[in-house]
Amino acid sequence: MSHQGNMQAVVVENVDGPFVVKDIPRPVAGPGQVLVEIQASGVNPLDLKIRAGKAAHAKQPLPAVLGIDLAGIVAAVGPGVTEWSMGDEVFGMTGGVGGVQGSLAQYASVDASLLARKPPQLDMREAASLPLAFITAWEGLVDRAHVAKDMRVLVHGGAGGIGYMAIQIARAFGAQVFSTVSASDAEHVRERGTVPIDRHLLSVNDYLQMHTSGDGFDMVFDTVGGEVLDGSFKSVARFGHVVSALGWGTHSLAPLSFSAGTYSGVFTLLPLLTGVGKAHHGEILREAAKLFETGQLLPRVDPDHFDLSSVEQAHARVASSQGAGKVVVEFVAER
Repeated sequence: MSHQGNMQAVVVENVDGPFVVKDIPRPVAGPGQVLVEIQASGVNPLDLKIRAGKAAHAKQPLPAVLGIDLAGIVAAVGPGVTEWSMGDEVFGMTGGVGGVQGSLAQYASVDASLLARKPPQLDMREAASLPLAFITAWEGLVDRAHVAKDMRVLVHGGAGGIGYMAIQIARAFGAQVFSTVSASDAEHVRERGTVPIDRHLLSVNDYLQMHTSGDGFDMVFDTVGGEVLDGSFKSVARFGHVVSALGWGTHSLAPLSFSAGTYSGVFTLLPLLTGVGKAHHGEILREAAKLFETGQLLPRVDPDHFDLSSVEQAHARVASSQGAGKVVVEFVAER
């Protein structure tokens, strides 16, 4: 048990180092912040990259408490905060980058504007699975590409964390949605009203002919990067739009230019790193809550349960790419 004024947290002390459960000082809610008693922490691939020293863009020096997403209960309210009260159930993308304490701890003091109210029917594990993935998908589809009814939208990696959010958002806006997936994941996206495209069997030209008569898609959302982004530039219709959450390489824009198309990148960490636009993240998660409440958003959480003593196994589960949904670490087991 942690002593009064302290809390338990999982700390990574050096690159590729082990997770160490330690007692550290419990944070205090400052101006504009709330103290959240964390119930669940979502594990993102970015957490693995930070631990491995391969995410300089996240600006999270070690030693650090990792964990970008959380769900929990407001335990204290800082000066100037009027929208939250003790006992409120909340979720958000709140730290784990930019030198800010992450969510693999019993408590975190977070910017109040980053949070949204958790719907009662959404359990803590499900809520913790949503923030980074949903915000990234929303920023790409809605903020950048302005998804709309009857658009033909192609999502690369529709069974992945971001992709699974993207196909559901696009469907909620009335788009016709297609997604590249492996055969084993085809049914998951089909259940969400999306046409699966077997990425191993069909070439870009194959699925363009099959689903668009060669005309291309109005919007393409890339969640994979590399060659998949190159293929996205070839898949877009005339005057179409390509969005990528992993557009960090060197790519030829010629195919996109020949379609008179446009491109947007998504860098979801920007508000956490710069302080600009934090409130919009809270707004986006309120949209996630609405979609869940209307049955248009279904979280997909890995069935395996992890706690503070098994964070290593949780990270290994993500690294294996064998998770059947988002991997979540729990602080209070919900059985």
